[in-house]
Amino acid sequence: MAKWRSIPLYIKIFILLILGGIIGFIVGPQAVIFKPVGDAYILLLKMLVVPLVFVSIISGVSKLGSVSEFGQVGGRIITMYLVTSTLAAAFGVLLATIIQPGTSAQGMLGVANKVKFNDYSVANTVLSWIPDNVFKSMAAMDMIPVIVFAILFGVCLLKLGDKRKVLVDCLDVCNDAMLEMTNFVTDLAPYGIFFLTMQLTGTLGSKMLEVAGKFVLTQYVGLSCLLLIGYPVLMKFMGHFSPIQFYRNVLPAMVFAASTTSSNATLPMSFKCSGERCGVPEKVYSFSLPLGATVNMDGFSVALGVISITALELYNIPVTPLTVLKAVGMGLILSVGAPGVKGTAVVMSAVLFEALGLPMGMLPLIAAIWPVVDVGNTTVNVTGDHVCTCIVSNRLKMLNLDVFNSDKSKVG
Repeated sequence: MAKWRSIPLYIKIFILLILGGIIGFIVGPQAVIFKPVGDAYILLLKMLVVPLVFVSIISGVSKLGSVSEFGQVGGRIITMYLVTSTLAAAFGVLLATIIQPGTSAQGMLGVANKVKFNDYSVANTVLSWIPDNVFKSMAAMDMIPVIVFAILFGVCLLKLGDKRKVLVDCLDVCNDAMLEMTNFVTDLAPYGIFFLTMQLTGTLGSKMLEVAGKFVLTQYVGLSCLLLIGYPVLMKFMGHFSPIQFYRNVLPAMVFAASTTSSNATLPMSFKCSGERCGVPEKVYSFSLPLGATVNMDGFSVALGVISITALELYNIPVTPLTVLKAVGMGLILSVGAPGVKGTAVVMSAVLFEALGLPMGMLPLIAAIWPVVDVGNTTVNVTGDHVCTCIVSNRLKMLNLDVFNSDKSKVG
């Protein structure tokens, strides 16, 4: 037992995922008797959704400093983060629409007849994001109004100055408590995934393996397009600096991110790359990079776009322009609100499914393949932070181009 506890979480998930899949194939349709255990794990995830997102967004916004201080640098950084996150989500949706990861198993998770996207107008959709009663939205797990309220509340806290300290400290404690609860539920992930995978493979067979393979392919094609097309275009036309030189400068941070799969753990290396190799002033990168590690998750935003389209296909729901718009919007909002902890993918996917009105049957698939895609996602997350930081610095005439373009700058 002690040896099992010492095994890293992702290895536990992989072991029990494989074991659950094997047992599911052996047992066959009778694996449905384990459905209550898998359902219990899904309920635990849903339990986290509202308080985790609500508290983490308010806590994150309240750390941005004063509104006036936020204006010059912070406003531009946040705008760039929104631009890259939107671009990332759009890449994910576009490529998933082309590759269609879920079509080979279309309708296998059931048909979500209650979802009627075509009944919505754009105006009504936007209006529905404004909560007339935030507590009603929380109770119904209507997440977009909850997120809108949390953002507005956080901005209003910024305007209170020193008076906000007590409440901000309280929110920080609440946020820490929710992260601890998330860690607890995440520790149960290998066992929940074991029963969910057993049920999934026992009742649906091998077609879901094909879906998983195409999902991973779509995700990495999306990440590659962002790195090789999306970011270079932004750097060339908005930042007015060389994308090739940029990648040379931030390569150590990208490698470190890939090896740790943690944006926060990469921050020390990111600081060195930004200051010593890119020539960004400390007053910019010391604000933008920690903030980006929390709110700018471009790789995760690509994934949410792919997840959205794949889920719609699995539930046999037509992919219309309105569903695509809503998927991109949710990818943007959730990538900003996603907490930087292990298990974020499954929890935020649960939020996405609630917002889109979909069942939770795809969660086992996401949990199973996430260790594979997380390497690429984290690398892109960190790279996106540096892209935005360098673009804003250069537009404000703060970027030291001599350092940026020098081949002699080294990271110790």
